[in-house]
Amino acid sequence: MADTPDTLTIGAFAKAAEVNEETIRFYQRKGLLPEPDRPIGGIRRYGPTDVDRVRFVKSAQRLGFNLDEVAQLLRLEDGTHCHEAADLAAARLKDVRLRLADLKRMESALSRLVTACSSSQDHVTCPLIASLHRRTAAD
Repeated sequence: MADTPDTLTIGAFAKAAEVNEETIRFYQRKGLLPEPDRPIGGIRRYGPTDVDRVRFVKSAQRLGFNLDEVAQLLRLEDGTHCHEAADLAAARLKDVRLRLADLKRMESALSRLVTACSSSQDHVTCPLIASLHRRTAAD
C-alpha cells in the first residue's frame, strides 16, 4: 500500500484505517490529520500515509495516550526526539501504575465485601450496602 497514490475516498480510507468516517473528520478538526485539498468539482482523496497516521493515533490511544499527547507524539515522529517521546511515555506509565494501584485496592475491598455478603446469611443488613452507606457518610 506504500506505493499507492492518494486515491482513497473518505469511505475507503475509513475502511482501510478500521475507523468510521466521523473519526477521520474528528481527527481533522483536532489537527491530528491533515485535510486534503478538494479538487474543483471533485472529492478529497487520501493515501497510505493518511492510513498510517490514523493507525498511529489509534495505537497511541490504546496505550492510554490522550489526543493532546498523541498530537505531541506526532510532532516528535521524525525519530530524532526519542527523549521527549520517552518523557511522555514515562508520564503515561506513571498514570497507568497509579490506576493499577487503585484497581488493586478496589479489587481487594470488593473481594472482602463479597466474602462478607456470602457469610452473613443471618444478618438483617447486607455488609456491602452497609459499607457503602458508611463510606458515603465519611466522604
